[in-house]
Amino acid sequence: MSSKHLVDPELLAALETLPSFTFSSEVLPLVRQGLDDMLAALPAPEGLQVDVTERRIATPQGHDIGVLIYTPSGTGVRPAVLHMHGGGYILGRARMNDISNRMLAIDAQCVIISVDYRLAPETPHPGSLEDCYAALKWVHDNAEALGVDRRRIAVSGESAGGGLAAALALLARDRGEVPLIFQRLIYPMIDDRTGTGAHPHPYTGEFVWTAASNRFGWSSLLGRAPGGEGVSAYAATARAENLAGLPAAYIGVGALDLFLEESIEYARRLTRAGVPTELHVYPGAYHAFDAAPEARVTQAAQRDALHALLRALHPEID
Repeated sequence: MSSKHLVDPELLAALETLPSFTFSSEVLPLVRQGLDDMLAALPAPEGLQVDVTERRIATPQGHDIGVLIYTPSGTGVRPAVLHMHGGGYILGRARMNDISNRMLAIDAQCVIISVDYRLAPETPHPGSLEDCYAALKWVHDNAEALGVDRRRIAVSGESAGGGLAAALALLARDRGEVPLIFQRLIYPMIDDRTGTGAHPHPYTGEFVWTAASNRFGWSSLLGRAPGGEGVSAYAATARAENLAGLPAAYIGVGALDLFLEESIEYARRLTRAGVPTELHVYPGAYHAFDAAPEARVTQAAQRDALHALLRALHPEID
C-alpha cells in the first residue's frame, strides 16, 4: 500500500533525489565508496565561526577511534554533546554531519564531539557502542582541556546514531561513570523487531529506509536475524526492561518513518519510568526528511530539537 499521497508536498522533490538501495553484502562496499567519494568532493563550509579539530582516542579494547571536535569561537566553559552519525549501523562517517554540527555548536553554544565508530558487519555489537562509550569517557575525563562542563554532557544522534545515543544513555546509567543530562534522539533506530512481525504498519517504511534495509542493518549488527530472543538491550534499547533513571529525552520522528511506532512506544515507556520526555511526530515526513532543509516541516523539527537541547544544556536561559 503506497504512502506517497501522505507525503508532505514540500518533501516530494527531495524524495526523488534520495538514494534507495536494496542492501546486500555485495552492494554495501559500493554504497560506502560512493558516500566517501561524495564527502571528499564537498567544499569546506564558509562563514561558520567554529574551530574543528580531529583527534584519535585510544580505547580499552586496544584500538583507536577518530572524533571530530566542534568548538564555537570565543572563550569559556561550555556544555558538550557527543554525537553519533546515522547509517543503519553499517555505513556513514562523522563528517556526514559536518555542516549541521558546525551550526548546532553555534546555535546551542556547546562543544560537539562526533564519533567515527566502527561499523557492522565487520564489527558487530557491542563494538560500535563501546567505541562511543570510550569517546564519552574521554570527553568526561578531559573536560577541562576541552573547555567542557562535565556536569552538562548530552548524547545525540540520528537513525542508527540515535539508537547508539539511546544505548549509550542506558550504558552510562548502568556503569555509573559518566552522568548525562540529556539524550537527543532523531528518528532513532532502537528496536530490531520492527519489520519482522506479521502486521506491519501499512503506511511507514516505504521510502529511504525500508523493512528490508532494517533487517539487513540489524542482522549485520547482531550477527544473526533480528527479532528473536536474547537480543541485548544495549544493542536494541527498546528491549530494556528498566528505563528508570535515564536522562531526559527528546524524540523526533516522521509519521511515515519505519521507526514511527518504536519511537512512540519508547517515549511512552520513558514517561512511565518517570523520565522527562518530549515526543514530536511530524506529519507527511519520511525517514531522513531533513534532507529537504527548506521544507517547513523540516524547519519545525530542527527548531523543536534545538529548543529541547537548549533547555537541557542552558537551563539558566529563559
